[in-house]
Amino acid sequence: MNVVLFDSYRRNDLKPLTYTRPVAEIRCGILTIKEKWDVVLHTTCSYLTEPYLQNKYPMIEAAETLYINAACLPTATLVEEVLQLQSGEALCCNDELIAVNTKNTFIEQPEAYTCSETLSDLRKIQYPWDIFTLNSFEIDSDFALLTKHKTSQKISSTNNIIAPENIFIEPDAIVEFATINASKGKVYIGKYAEIMEGAVVRGPFALCNNATVKMAAKIYEGTTIGPYCKVGGEVQNSVFFGYSNKGHDGYLGNSVLGEWCNLGADTNNSNLKNDYSDVKVWNYTSERFMKTGLQFCGLIMGDHSKSAINTMFNTGTVVGVSSNVFGSGFPRNFFPSFSWGGAEGMSEYALKKACDTAQRVYSRRSKVFDQIEIDIFSHIFEETKKYRRY
Repeated sequence: MNVVLFDSYRRNDLKPLTYTRPVAEIRCGILTIKEKWDVVLHTTCSYLTEPYLQNKYPMIEAAETLYINAACLPTATLVEEVLQLQSGEALCCNDELIAVNTKNTFIEQPEAYTCSETLSDLRKIQYPWDIFTLNSFEIDSDFALLTKHKTSQKISSTNNIIAPENIFIEPDAIVEFATINASKGKVYIGKYAEIMEGAVVRGPFALCNNATVKMAAKIYEGTTIGPYCKVGGEVQNSVFFGYSNKGHDGYLGNSVLGEWCNLGADTNNSNLKNDYSDVKVWNYTSERFMKTGLQFCGLIMGDHSKSAINTMFNTGTVVGVSSNVFGSGFPRNFFPSFSWGGAEGMSEYALKKACDTAQRVYSRRSKVFDQIEIDIFSHIFEETKKYRRY
């Protein structure tokens, strides 16, 4: 069966993270949503996303296709229901399409199919803060998927370990002179990853392939450090998608960072308001601040954005794609894409300069910022112009 993960009409609620990727490429737990479905369905899923992203994330077409809402995380019940769908049948939840098996052109309208309500207790990524809210649970869930019938690398005797049975270390990972407490959740350490000396880690925690926890870092529960990231300082209940760095001291809590981000030394974020009220966050669908229902909510940062040394982010700050935040004081808590500045003022970050920077950053990882990437940047630059009214 050909499987396609489709972006629903609600994908705008996940911006700025979905400016540069399909919903299925969001990381929550150890794996991306696509990787989770690949594992449980024993296949390779493809994407149905926005036209400007489709060249980078192509869709595989076939005579018959199973389409699954990319915001849905696989559960045992949902997987069973999805696999039982016959041609022309669909699963829905509150008038939202969850999955459909069809030989025809895909239409995101439940009434176009023979639709039944899913019985699954759905776990969905609807807003950016759902990523860190669900992250602890998803780490434990992905841990079970990835470690089944496998044996962990032996834990070095130099480490201080609590509940070693809840720790899995992939081949060629390095962990020496660290403290790891896995009594409250699983700890997964990917291939070629490293936890440096003096680091203190509490599970649930995921360190993905080729990622690094730096010396004397303090990593609290619910944190995922994606592939090729380097992270130091103090981090709690936060997700780094991949290729992003927080190399120095400073606090990051209840936050999500996309790819190719960099936080300068002593960058800190607030994740709790002084009056302990619920946090509001910028929403791209309504184009206004919306209630999250959360008391703890930190920084949401899109791909390729950066902060300078000693940057301070207020509670519930959203930073768009390819922005540079610097200067004293708190910048406003909605920082548009392709912006340059901080509390004392902002200006537009020229598209060519942004692309030139991205090319240099890619080359450091032996990657090419090609014309497909430039076209994506160009589209986002034009789409977000309306927010750059300084």
